[in-house]
Amino acid sequence: MVPFGVQYYAKGVYSLAMAVYVIVNINIKDLPAYDAYRTGAPPLVRKHGGEYLARGGATEVLEGEWVPNRVALLKFPDLAAVKALLSDPEYQPLKSLRHNIADTQMVAVEGV
Repeated sequence: MVPFGVQYYAKGVYSLAMAVYVIVNINIKDLPAYDAYRTGAPPLVRKHGGEYLARGGATEVLEGEWVPNRVALLKFPDLAAVKALLSDPEYQPLKSLRHNIADTQMVAVEGV
C-alpha cells in the first residue's frame, strides 16, 4: 500500500503533499437536530483548509448495490488537515452530535 502523500516515480520516491478527498455517506435519523451540524461544520472545515465540492445533492448509482443517503465530498490540502479537523476540540461537540443523530461512513482518498 502506498502511504498518503508519497508518489512513486520510475527514478525514485518523492514525498508530495497531495490533495485528499473525503467522501461521506450519512443517514440522518433526526433532521431537525442535524441543522446544528449542517451550519456548524463548514466554518471548521474551512479553518482546516477544506472545502465542500458536493453536499447533499442528488445521487445516481451507476454500478453496484450501493444505496447512498446524503453524500458529501470534501477536498483538503492533505491528510494531516483532515485529521486536524477530526481532532479539533471545537469540532468535538459537532462530531458527538453527528454520532448521536446519524449513521456515517467516511473515507479519505488521495488525489492525483
